[in-house]
Amino acid sequence: QGKFTLLRDTRTDGSFLVHHFLSFYLRAGCKVCFVALLQSFSHYNIVAQKLGVNLTAAKERGQLVFLEGLKSCLDLLFGEEEEQPGQPSPLQFLSESTSDLRALFDFVRVSLTPTDSDSWKGPVLLVDDLTVLLSLGATPVAVLDFIHYCRVSVCSQLKGNIVVLVHSNEDLEDEENELVVNSLCHHSDLILWAEGLATGFCKDVHGQMKIIKRVSLQQVGEQDLVQVYQYKIQDRNVTFFARGLSAAVL
Repeated sequence: QGKFTLLRDTRTDGSFLVHHFLSFYLRAGCKVCFVALLQSFSHYNIVAQKLGVNLTAAKERGQLVFLEGLKSCLDLLFGEEEEQPGQPSPLQFLSESTSDLRALFDFVRVSLTPTDSDSWKGPVLLVDDLTVLLSLGATPVAVLDFIHYCRVSVCSQLKGNIVVLVHSNEDLEDEENELVVNSLCHHSDLILWAEGLATGFCKDVHGQMKIIKRVSLQQVGEQDLVQVYQYKIQDRNVTFFARGLSAAVL
């Protein structure tokens, strides 16, 4: 509880980690607020069904609060958003001159604040993909402020967990994106960094996973624990193995 996990991918697609954490927390009985900025609800639901979880049922019983970013953006830009009185769209910053993400934070806070009738084990905020906010016009400071307030509210006050996916690619020279990614790395309790193979594509090894446990956050002067594995994504699960020890090699 109270942990901030950063999912980072470079030269590969790390969305399989998002699907893992979504199904993991729903099966564990946690209340999940899923800010999905990258794909539609049907996409996540199809993958979740393969993993044995029904997102539609989770939404109906109040366990899953789903923000479909793609739909919200289109509704805002084309004036089809049906606003409730006193409840602006979570992505309201798109139609305003300032990149203020306060409405998005309020959406997260209200979604995860427990009520008397809630019996869920703990609140979880899941974001896929945070760097999309930069593409939509939010400033790096606004994005980092949003995450800071979410950490205070979800991790510190509600004793919940936050899992955030970010894309990074040093080759693109996107300074704003790298600023956000590097800042989040400094504040994370756990970093799962999926990287594409330096040697290119391989049908038996899809990439390598660097697991960084931030021991230095709790114990000053200690070195972070780093483990590196290679992985292969299958239809319903992911196989991990030590570097150079895939079934194809052995």
